[in-house]
Amino acid sequence: MSPADPAGHDRAGAQAASGVSIGPIKATDTDLDQAAMVAARAFFHDPFFEYLDSRGVTRARGLAIFFRASIAAAGRHARILGAHDADGRLVGVSVVLDPESYPLPATSQVRQLVGALRALVLRPQAVLPGVRYLLAIDQAHPDEKLWYLQLLVVDPMAQRLGIGARLQEEMLRRADEEGLGCYLETQKPENIAYYRRFGYDLVGQISPVPGGPPLFTMRRSPP
Repeated sequence: MSPADPAGHDRAGAQAASGVSIGPIKATDTDLDQAAMVAARAFFHDPFFEYLDSRGVTRARGLAIFFRASIAAAGRHARILGAHDADGRLVGVSVVLDPESYPLPATSQVRQLVGALRALVLRPQAVLPGVRYLLAIDQAHPDEKLWYLQLLVVDPMAQRLGIGARLQEEMLRRADEEGLGCYLETQKPENIAYYRRFGYDLVGQISPVPGGPPLFTMRRSPP
């Protein structure tokens, strides 16, 4: 999944991002809390999550719960990278599953589902649509070895600085070295052009709930 307004990828942005350090995030309580808050801020105005909960206060709470559970469930099975600014503040996060790590073990999938249900506890009418989306995302995932960009988020205050590009660098390099493709889902049509800059093509659209916003699937072929 990607935020509604991903980081830019122009020359000025690359220069601004040069002061940002990229490195692994450990799944400690503090790191998970910080990563979840970055994701919650990035997705706050996302059409998918606005559809599930139109109320800002409960949506913010639910987003933090959902993303904390999702990142924690990926745990040791994923490569979790963080972007820290010059003051040490976490401003971006990526969660990548290598070709051998998807699907996650059943215990991790249950943990993600429990997190999703807890996130919607104050919005029970959204539980069924939310679960339908999760199941549809899983069913749409290609049945082949791919690098999976499960999550890419940049804090709204740090977007359009090239941070999103830097968080993808390692995955794209390794995918090219191994001759493998990459895969992601995104919730907003405007993001399609952004990911095309990195070689992704639109391959499908997921609309599991009538009247709900679509999700778009994209794939990047090896060079």
